[in-house]
Amino acid sequence: MHNEDIKQDKKFLRQCACCKKYKNKSDLIRITKDYKTGETVINNENEINGRSVYICKEADCISTAIKKKKIEYALKTVLSENVKKKLATVLPK
Repeated sequence: MHNEDIKQDKKFLRQCACCKKYKNKSDLIRITKDYKTGETVINNENEINGRSVYICKEADCISTAIKKKKIEYALKTVLSENVKKKLATVLPK
């Protein structure tokens, strides 16, 4: 593999803040702290700019990230109950 191929492969890979596995952006949930308002939102459409963290769409990663405050640590903010509830609805059944 050439250097250009490696760079192209890494372009869409992001690391889960909980399990630390690298996955495609489309396989992860993006949570962003808006730099203008400071509000924390689930931002899968990438329409908001700011500090972001990615979490796997797996129940274990989401629940562990909330319990161990990995999202709060990465975003340097307190996660609102509203965002926590929305993340709970994303959990696979």
